[in-house]
Amino acid sequence: MSDALLQVRGIGISFGGLKAVQDFSLSLPRGGLYGLIGPNGAGKTTAFNLLTGVYQAQSGTVELDGRRIERLKPHEIAHAGLSRTFQNIRLFGELSVLDNVMLACHCRGRHTLLGTVLRLSRFVRQEAAMRRRATSLLELFGLARLADEQAKSLPYGDQRRLEICRALATEPKVLLLDEPAAGMNPSEKKSLAASIRDIRDRFAMTILLIEHDMGLVMDICEQITVLDYGVTIAQGPPRQVQQDPRVIEAYLGEPAKA
Repeated sequence: MSDALLQVRGIGISFGGLKAVQDFSLSLPRGGLYGLIGPNGAGKTTAFNLLTGVYQAQSGTVELDGRRIERLKPHEIAHAGLSRTFQNIRLFGELSVLDNVMLACHCRGRHTLLGTVLRLSRFVRQEAAMRRRATSLLELFGLARLADEQAKSLPYGDQRRLEICRALATEPKVLLLDEPAAGMNPSEKKSLAASIRDIRDRFAMTILLIEHDMGLVMDICEQITVLDYGVTIAQGPPRQVQQDPRVIEAYLGEPAKA
């Protein structure tokens, strides 16, 4: 796709004799809201780890807004504009809710050691701007009232939302969400779906999400890629993917009858 913001071509990785992800390709357009699904162990999180530099791809290329990023380190990829949440929440539990988000804001800061130590006017202005941005993001997710609470004290659903806030604070071009609805009740999932749509529209964000809740995926995603044993077995609109015999077989464990 000529308008692809994230262009992935044939990336793969093996661990010993196990081919965890093979020849994974994806074209994610600007403003797209795409899904990546598959049974447990299909290689979804491994694909995310390849995109974000946690693992180095052994083959293939990844381009973000025309820039090759597959050999960059995770923090360099985040600075380039690709941020993520994690399947297992990775907040700074001892820090406050506000500080978790402000730390991510520093990804775009331009502090100097001297300015920080002496608290020069430029440093003070940047810190004030970061605090305003962090507070605004917390308000968007209904977390502003909890700004001074320790992150680890939040209910599970609020911790999930905080992790999304922190990822947004890096001002990404593409946001990767790894099972954002995990552990949420139906009401929280409904609210999350609305929030994801709002993020895409409000920030002109491009989003790729992994999710096991098929109702949520089919409801909000425009295109879906399906992995099984590290191999892409289907790509397309939700209804087409939902009816694909290979997808049905992967989830049910037996061939679909004609």
